[in-house]
Amino acid sequence: MTDPLADMLARLRNAILVHKPKTEVPYSSLKFEVAKILEQEGYLSGFSKSRLGNNEILELELKYVDGKSVITGIELVSKAGQRIYAKAGTLPEVLGGLGTLIVSTSQGLMTGKEARRKNLGGEVLIKIW
Repeated sequence: MTDPLADMLARLRNAILVHKPKTEVPYSSLKFEVAKILEQEGYLSGFSKSRLGNNEILELELKYVDGKSVITGIELVSKAGQRIYAKAGTLPEVLGGLGTLIVSTSQGLMTGKEARRKNLGGEVLIKIW
């Protein structure tokens, strides 16, 4: 697997398309932090780390309202072949502020709003709406 974050987002998209209540992804600390932000922002109803044989997995519980997924779109911005960086003042907004941007900063992963408030730039990882 060349890009584990892209794999996580693909698994989320696929689970949403078939209305699964949850999906599993291989565990990594980066994916755990992304899941934490997605839950805080209301895109996931929960997540947990568990063990399956010798492997650790991250179970993501998808959130639906009236049968429709809360996540309508999710996009990987920074890819393995092309990293995208932005300063605090130039961090893009997602859907005019209605979506969420996940940024990797020197102080860890955070939303775009939080990074702007702390005047931090970094690698733009994910757009979600």
